[in-house]
Amino acid sequence: MDDIEQNYTRCFSTAAGALVLKHLRKITIERTLGPAATDAELRGLEAQRALVHQMETLTRRGKI
Repeated sequence: MDDIEQNYTRCFSTAAGALVLKHLRKITIERTLGPAATDAELRGLEAQRALVHQMETLTRRGKI
């Protein structure tokens, strides 16, 4: 798993990569849905959040 973590770090440690990761965070983790959101919308957004969180985690682990 170390190789993939280092590759995530290489990818997202550049200025462009950091901006992409910041954008992904903004449109997923920092996004809120209103009270009228359907179950499917909530599940879809949660899946997106989990993926971005995993990307951030792997990027951090690769720095160690």
